[in-house]
Amino acid sequence: MKKILLTAFVMASLMACNSNNNGQENTASNTDFAKTVDDYYEERLKLFPIEATYQGDNRYNDQLPNSNSQEFLDRTKNFYAESLKKLTAFDREKLPDQDKISYDILKRELELQLEQFTYHLEYVPFSQFEGLTLTFGQLGSGAGAQPFKTVKDYDDWLKRVSAFTVWGDSAIANFRKGMAVGIVWPKSLVVKMIPQMTDLVVTDATKSLFYGPITKLPGDFSEVDKNRLTSAYKIAILNEIVPTYKKLGDFLKNEYLPKARTTSGIDAVPKGLELYRYLVKTWTTTDKTPEEIYQTGLREVTRIRGEMEKVKAQVGFKGTLNEFFTHLKTDPKLYPYKQPKEVLDAFNAILARIEPNLKKMFTKTPKSKFEIRQTEKFREASASAEYNPASADGSRPGIFYVPIPDAKKFNVTSGMESLFLHEAIPGHHYQFSLQQENTDLPKFRRFSWYGAYGEGWALYCESLGKELGIYTDPYQYMGALSDEIHRAIRLVVDVAIHTKHMTREEAIKYMMDNEPIAEDGAVAEIERYMAIPAQALSYKIGALKIRELRTKYEAQLGDKFNLAAFHDEFLKDGCMPLDVLEHKMDAWAARQKE
Repeated sequence: MKKILLTAFVMASLMACNSNNNGQENTASNTDFAKTVDDYYEERLKLFPIEATYQGDNRYNDQLPNSNSQEFLDRTKNFYAESLKKLTAFDREKLPDQDKISYDILKRELELQLEQFTYHLEYVPFSQFEGLTLTFGQLGSGAGAQPFKTVKDYDDWLKRVSAFTVWGDSAIANFRKGMAVGIVWPKSLVVKMIPQMTDLVVTDATKSLFYGPITKLPGDFSEVDKNRLTSAYKIAILNEIVPTYKKLGDFLKNEYLPKARTTSGIDAVPKGLELYRYLVKTWTTTDKTPEEIYQTGLREVTRIRGEMEKVKAQVGFKGTLNEFFTHLKTDPKLYPYKQPKEVLDAFNAILARIEPNLKKMFTKTPKSKFEIRQTEKFREASASAEYNPASADGSRPGIFYVPIPDAKKFNVTSGMESLFLHEAIPGHHYQFSLQQENTDLPKFRRFSWYGAYGEGWALYCESLGKELGIYTDPYQYMGALSDEIHRAIRLVVDVAIHTKHMTREEAIKYMMDNEPIAEDGAVAEIERYMAIPAQALSYKIGALKIRELRTKYEAQLGDKFNLAAFHDEFLKDGCMPLDVLEHKMDAWAARQKE
């Protein structure tokens, strides 16, 4: 979920098929269409096998294509072009209603995918926030999506490792291509990327993050296999993984950093403004202009500050709102934790408090298991709290990762309750799990992703706190408001950084002036927006649309409005663009009137 462009092709259901569209004359065409779309999904997994691994599809766990190579880029571009050609060979008007929607969404997706090649995103193959360099550590640690249960699983990983060195060399080659044409990362991001490489350089293989699977060798492995794999992993770590990370770190420090740019926004690179508009369209699934989004952000910041003033008055604080922010960041009573376990226990307590009311707001809940874990040490210094979905087969739980570099610095007003609603339950865990568990959906719908829908849903879930029986403590409610204004601030600073020449430092100051966030937190956030432009817009744009729809249907349906039914309908068909969502939900509301 952390790519510059997340591929999402969703076939959405707007209405039940009209009976007169289900005639015999369309049966063959419909079958061919379904096969075409299914083939697209299957062929795409071969190009992006790590996505298959994260979905719990283990067929390609030994593969790691060199995604930086021109051969791979050409093959991928040709795949999208051929898929579009196959799709448009169908006569859209002769397809049933469901397939017409499928046609429209897939056509949109393929056209967007083809457009990305114009901007040479391969010239910045990874950043401090996302990329294979970070994903590789998660996969190889033995605690991530890559399975380590059978001898074949262990051998599969060794094959992926053997391809990592080639990937690293080509990443450096592509960074150099970017340097030659002025497509480079800002210096402030490169400084953060360097230790992410060097921290994984060890001289003792047993001290490596990548030795984790060997410490968990299954007891039923033969001694021969145990000894062979232990030796092979030590060799792979010292001869392939460590040299690759060292080479990347040395390159970034000695060659790339001096050529990195001092500007903050993507508008500073060739075709930067066009790229930003493209990413806005991709992430928000709307045709809103950056300026429209910027103005919405300013209005929301003003509105939420007004709510914060009410909380300040409620707790009897006599200073200004900004002085209240300082109080929230510095009062020792708001830093009660000493050990990471205490923080994790507090999140588990939130789950216990909301469980009784969840039953009133959701009829359908996931079968997938759920866990709360501390973010791995190698990446938690620059990581945000996040959710990693469960595998579709239930073998891996959904995981809510919480970075806790220092438990003593974990502030209870940091929005713990709202963070849980967003990243865990009923936010991402419900949305991802219900989508994947619905085997009535074809796979291209079960595993799709649109940020405006998925992140919009998670942010909307934050607004359910009082209905779920939390936010009773004014400081926790202040945390929720802080989280909400944080997403509104994103609309302002993301657009301003990338289209209005707002600097990194100006954006950090704006954020700290409008929410009680520590400076290191603001720095990490602003640098995230610099690394993945427009992604942060999807949250608030999506949440505003969902709240708008709920309000509309409450007014239209009156006593016939059922919140659990609204939530169930929203989630049951999986991710989709916001315009498709609104049509689908309008059709649902019409049925409720009958």
